[in-house]
Amino acid sequence: MSERDGEIRREERHGVTVEGRYRTGRGVPKDIRVLDLSEHGCRFYDKFGSLTAGTRISIRIGPIGPIIAVVRWSQGQTVGVEFDDPIYGPVLDHIRSQLAGEG
Repeated sequence: MSERDGEIRREERHGVTVEGRYRTGRGVPKDIRVLDLSEHGCRFYDKFGSLTAGTRISIRIGPIGPIIAVVRWSQGQTVGVEFDDPIYGPVLDHIRSQLAGEG
């Protein structure tokens, strides 16, 4: 486990660069770039920078999804979310090896 700002992580996040999209409710999907990923969450760059902690979203990471998540933090245009249900290990491996450049 690693620690950041007093938070203990469940597992290591893997540096990736993969295009994705999110939407809030029935809103218009917004393009994002996923920067790191674990089974339980991810960090992404959102050029709109409008998400706040507690916001529920659905997210697609490449062709994977929708994945339901909640925003845990945001700093400017960088957002951290926690997935409602973990990404299955082989799916995470597929994203890392086939869809993303290791970062």
